[in-house]
Amino acid sequence: MSENTEKGKINLADAIRKKLEQKKQQSSAKPGSSFQAGSAKPLKSQNNKKPNNQRRRTGGS
Repeated sequence: MSENTEKGKINLADAIRKKLEQKKQQSSAKPGSSFQAGSAKPLKSQNNKKPNNQRRRTGGS
């Protein structure tokens, strides 16, 4: 960290790494405080599969 304060400019990659590290430390310090703690189920599409109406349209066999 002292390297970044000595320079007038820091590159973007270092700044992003630093921010991510801070976020990880904050989330580990307070477990369960954030909504996306990793235990949430992935969202699924709510569209249901449409039935195949080809038989009805063509008269079936």
